[in-house]
Amino acid sequence: MRISATFLDEISHDIPHQNWGPKEWEEDFKAMKAIGIDTVVCIRCGWKRWMTFPSKVLKREKQAFDPAMDLIGLFLRLSEDYGMKFFCGTYDSGNPWWHDDYPVEPEVKLMTAVNDELYERYGSSPAFGGWYLSQEISSQAGHGTDCYRQMAVHLKAISGNLPTMISPGIKGAKAYNERMEKLGKTIDPAEHESQWDTIMQRIRGLVDIVAFQDGHCEIELLPVFLKINKKLCDRYGIDCWTNTETFDRDMPIDFLPIKWEKLLLKLKAAEAAGITRAITFEFSHFLSPNSSYRSAGHLYNRYREYLEEHHLL
Repeated sequence: MRISATFLDEISHDIPHQNWGPKEWEEDFKAMKAIGIDTVVCIRCGWKRWMTFPSKVLKREKQAFDPAMDLIGLFLRLSEDYGMKFFCGTYDSGNPWWHDDYPVEPEVKLMTAVNDELYERYGSSPAFGGWYLSQEISSQAGHGTDCYRQMAVHLKAISGNLPTMISPGIKGAKAYNERMEKLGKTIDPAEHESQWDTIMQRIRGLVDIVAFQDGHCEIELLPVFLKINKKLCDRYGIDCWTNTETFDRDMPIDFLPIKWEKLLLKLKAAEAAGITRAITFEFSHFLSPNSSYRSAGHLYNRYREYLEEHHLL
């Protein structure tokens, strides 16, 4: 089992910014390529007033700040140069769209306008391979499924049916509630299966890839949830990936690179569940030799040794 994809956290919503320019990003793409990463996923094209590209829509509707560089254009160029597929993340306003009483239609209207702008500007790139729906959910509550359905229909219509991807969470002990407090208790596996069976019935044919985050539940419970996720995805014809988080949710400081033994346990659990594709959140901060965290470079070395030992490079 190996990591073949990574998110690109360009705006750094909840982790420190590394202040990279084109040179530093290219060095990181080289390091990704060296360990077999073939897909990169920009986790969001915008967050509140921050943008990854000069969006006229977000300037007009959100009074967004001018970006220091066109990161979407840069990521696409580097993806072309290094033979990678690029998935573009949608806009996230930061509003509580997941609440039952929040009007989701204005959110969807704004996101579709930004998506139109994105695809008109960048869709001709041969590396542009799909879309990432940046809204994260962990259960069927709220507007999440409705949002996914509306967005996926629109994205497929404008891009010739390019694949769409989501990365939801498991409602686990390490997940947060609306007050940003850890839940402290993991959902019963049977309830998780029931809720996601309902969700997948509604998104099949619209969402092509589901990559559950693997860090919210206790590591000893993870194998149970991975097997459920794979079974459900197979039932509804959805590709099942795992989002192998390379940061540690068990430390008193959020967020630091994960211990190698934990990462290895999670990879082996995904393999045992029959999952063959792993994406990580996220290479550049937590697994890269170029990271501002020195321990991320050590994790890269341990992971590369593992790949070499198992003839995976």
